[in-house]
Amino acid sequence: MKTHRIPALLACTAATALLLTGCGAGDSSGSKASDGAARGDAFPAPSAPATEVDGDGAAPDHLSTFALDVDTASYGYARRTLADGELPDPSTVRPEEFVNSFRQDYDRPDGNGFSVTVDGARTGDDDWSLVRVGLATRAADNESARPPAALTFVVDVSGSMGEPGRLDLARHSLDTMTDRLRDDDSVAIVTFSADAETVLPMTRLGDHRARVHDAVDRLRPDDSTNLGAGVATGYDTAVQGLRKGATNRVVLVSDALANTGDTDADAILERIGTDRREHGITLFGVGVGSDYGDALMEQLADRGDGHTVYVSDEEEAREVFCDDLPQNIELTARDAKAQVAFDPDTVTDFRLVGYEDRAVADEDFRDDRVDGGEVGPGHTVTALYAVRTRPGAEGRLATATVHWLDPDTRTPHEDTGSLTADALHDSLSTAPARFQVTATAAYFADTLRHTGTPLPATPSLAELADRAHALADSTEDQDVRRLARAIDEADRIGGLDGGR
Repeated sequence: MKTHRIPALLACTAATALLLTGCGAGDSSGSKASDGAARGDAFPAPSAPATEVDGDGAAPDHLSTFALDVDTASYGYARRTLADGELPDPSTVRPEEFVNSFRQDYDRPDGNGFSVTVDGARTGDDDWSLVRVGLATRAADNESARPPAALTFVVDVSGSMGEPGRLDLARHSLDTMTDRLRDDDSVAIVTFSADAETVLPMTRLGDHRARVHDAVDRLRPDDSTNLGAGVATGYDTAVQGLRKGATNRVVLVSDALANTGDTDADAILERIGTDRREHGITLFGVGVGSDYGDALMEQLADRGDGHTVYVSDEEEAREVFCDDLPQNIELTARDAKAQVAFDPDTVTDFRLVGYEDRAVADEDFRDDRVDGGEVGPGHTVTALYAVRTRPGAEGRLATATVHWLDPDTRTPHEDTGSLTADALHDSLSTAPARFQVTATAAYFADTLRHTGTPLPATPSLAELADRAHALADSTEDQDVRRLARAIDEADRIGGLDGGR
């Protein structure tokens, strides 16, 4: 985890409009671009200190910039691996996906855009605090209010998908989801093994649900995994069945163990060309299987302007296909990025927990040619920082700005939020329950990665499990209960040192 050190500087932070929500909030307001704003330079710089340059001429780094990410596959796959009695490979552990797997308590905006919450708590470890930056979109519309969907399902039918919990799970999920979709939604199905085939062209459901069920029932495991051919054919099918006024999406269901044809994300996406941007088609990756190509699926979703989840049983599959997928059909923001500016008068060091694969150059924050993340209604995005403050620090610690494009007009917008030192909670134990869940998930992921640079005040796994069980009791949240059980499993397996 990269640590940014901020030297003492002469200048103060500039004043800016703030949107403060949550427990660390004071007064609140919002900052948005007008509908006619030009790209990039229509916005002022985020609230950030003027900086003196170091002796070598380089400006000290007080900014942290990343593309928004609502992926959760890393956490789901880690839970599956731990349940099988093994520790996950550290390279598959992405802390931001652990943190973003849990519901949050952020206020939500009324229309498209984001609320911005910045809060924090002291850890008691040498002036270190944990600071949470939370972004939330408006609540999801009811099912009848969303736009129609045109979904192209690209289903892996390779030999490895014949194992229990893979293709059988996909068939069950697709059948259930077909009955839940609206009459004005459309579905296409593409399969791939050694080759790819469109087994059902784009079909308006209406009175044709039986056709979809028949196509699903015929799915059988076959041969090797030509994932590249599957994705390319899936996009071709989606373009052929493109519906104006609908949300057009490719849904890839696979263990992502590509072994034939193109096997890397760049080569696969090169074949897709510009279809994903010209036609607004996004990719939703659903991972399955105990052996799972996590890295490839993540790259595909990132480059395909979408996100990933992982499912290991029927309950999770039903939640993803019947609850999450309809919610994820609509988009409220495209190419969304966040930038957090830390004030060097009050902050000496900061570390972002995770998001290494989503890092964006600071100067590209408002460059709308640079990809960000796609976010839908009902979503929250959370980033957790370890922040070291100066002794006796007063005033502003950090200002967070989110920049995104309207999904239809591609007009840029922004919102901001801020945190001051006096708004920090005195300890993690006195912070709100959802903040504590965020910290617990981050500590767990950081311990599983065992990078050698633990977060401040990192507890042992046994202590972390106790915290998680207590939080599960107080929140009555089954997702937090499952987190506690996963930490228990990691502690039983052993081989990790969660303490300092």
